[in-house]
Amino acid sequence: MSGKERFGILTAGNFIVDRIKGIDLYPAEDTLANIESEARSNGGGPYNILKDLSAMGVDYPLMAAGKIGADEDGQWIIGDCENHGIDPTLLIQDQDQKTSYTDVMTVRETGRRTFFHHRGANSYFLGEEIDFGASSAKIFHLAYLMLLDGLDQFCESGRTRASLLLKRASEAGLITSIDVVSTSHPHFREIVLSSLPFTDHLFLNEIEAGRTLGIDLDPQDSSALSQAAIDLAKKGVRQSVILHTRYGAVRAGVDGSLLWQGSVNMPAPMILGANGAGDAFAAGYLHGLHQGWSFQNAMELAACSAAMCLRDPSPSGGLRSVRECLELGQQLGFSAVS
Repeated sequence: MSGKERFGILTAGNFIVDRIKGIDLYPAEDTLANIESEARSNGGGPYNILKDLSAMGVDYPLMAAGKIGADEDGQWIIGDCENHGIDPTLLIQDQDQKTSYTDVMTVRETGRRTFFHHRGANSYFLGEEIDFGASSAKIFHLAYLMLLDGLDQFCESGRTRASLLLKRASEAGLITSIDVVSTSHPHFREIVLSSLPFTDHLFLNEIEAGRTLGIDLDPQDSSALSQAAIDLAKKGVRQSVILHTRYGAVRAGVDGSLLWQGSVNMPAPMILGANGAGDAFAAGYLHGLHQGWSFQNAMELAACSAAMCLRDPSPSGGLRSVRECLELGQQLGFSAVS
């Protein structure tokens, strides 16, 4: 692609079938909850973002890279991508592994969700089949660190395989971004920091930011969140850290800039689930980045696309066009940032 303008977004990593179960309450151990609804949908950051962008009506190529099983769920993912204008060429089917899946338990009244995950084929994804030089993509997004066993491994060089993949993408001229998952991992901090020298934009929530920095963060403490974003921006990332919570988000640039964006004031009856809201936020931001928008405008769309996501129990079922996402924010307004 040397000398040619790059166009499109390539996402890689977790491609998961989410089995979403609406429940009346989250039970204590040894007690029972009632399953009130069931559905199958896309899951995993890269998959969710591509489905979100497709629903938002973007006019550039969307490409998927990952490892799935040669099973019914794997075929379902390929068919779903094709039906939504997503190129599945780099989704490799592993004959020996099951497609990754997650049981997502969503509580009816609160919309909060709990995940029970089978790692499956995603654990064996290394990204070796991606030829970034031949790719037309402008942005390469990798997710989720901590949930990609092969890429989370450290090599003899002391770097993770994820960092080596991101380095290849960077050297080919792509903008790179990563996201992580809120899980306990003995090397959480080291895995994140290893990728930062080859990462332009780092997405994380307050839990993940806290684990990277070794602190506890209150999602409503804007001062502490701002300082955490600033501190993370000094850890080696090349352009920015985007720290998002249910109450708002902050972007800290390596140039010292700091931007805040309040969340959309969503009435409780409109919230049917929070599954995939962080990925919808990233999708909105990446779209603005791809289109060359200001960082503030990209942050606003990110907040609006995350709010759209809340309107449906599935990760992407609530998403609508870019125009409709922005109109939702204009109609409902945004939370104030102290």
